Amino acid sequence: MTQDRPIESAPAGVNPAVPHSARIYDYWLGGKDNFASDRQVGDAMLKAIPTLRAMAAENRKFVHRVARELVTTEGIRQFLDVGTGIPTRPNLHEIAQRLAPETRVVYVDNDPVVLVHARALMVSSPEGRSEYIAADLRDPQSILSDKALQDALDLTRPVGLTLIAVLMLLADEDDPWSLVAQLRDAMPSGSLLAITHPTADFNPSAVEEAVASARSAGMTLVARTKEAVARFFGDWELLDPGLVPVPAWRPDAPVPEPEATYYWAGVARKP
Repeated sequence: MTQDRPIESAPAGVNPAVPHSARIYDYWLGGKDNFASDRQVGDAMLKAIPTLRAMAAENRKFVHRVARELVTTEGIRQFLDVGTGIPTRPNLHEIAQRLAPETRVVYVDNDPVVLVHARALMVSSPEGRSEYIAADLRDPQSILSDKALQDALDLTRPVGLTLIAVLMLLADEDDPWSLVAQLRDAMPSGSLLAITHPTADFNPSAVEEAVASARSAGMTLVARTKEAVARFFGDWELLDPGLVPVPAWRPDAPVPEPEATYYWAGVARKP
């Protein structure tokens, strides 16, 4: 069983008594970088949706498939991963660099716990590069203007932009569609955008109960409809098979019940 960290050992800026989505996700994936407050909320959400651990794992598998597809099929050699979360190996750059060692990846997150793991995220192949930026999706320009990003990525060449299970943390009042649009607008033609997002479309009552558990702990968590998720792609062209349940996006093997995972997933290309 995961042990609580003493409060004095928490990274600067972290209050162990306040749950955080990245640490709850870490708990579901069997990690050790979480506190009692995270596990309490995570367990309450699991009570509503007992398969959440499997859904979190499906999100990771999607990242791996996207990395493979974008590198091998689309020729992408640089990625911008916003909302990285606590590292779970293999990381995006490890998958991509196995196929193309020269691949460059910039990770972005605003959680101090993720910052503690930044060194692990930066272990790149000699030919490639891996960088970490401490920044917030609510301020896209701070991401785009960061020197580490500007040094690592060439924004005149296509980029793989990934937003995996992060947009749910932005309320509608934050207008997350305009925030994502700022990132899209900065990407050159031929770039690709990959998104996963939780939804209540497949099981409204269970998802609403899980969301209520998170909100009662002071967290922002928004499950969105297929139409609302589709808006994040703007006028970019969705790749086959379109916007589908996470396991159904170019699976490695047939998926008997894709809608058992309550997340939409898609990848789109900039014209």
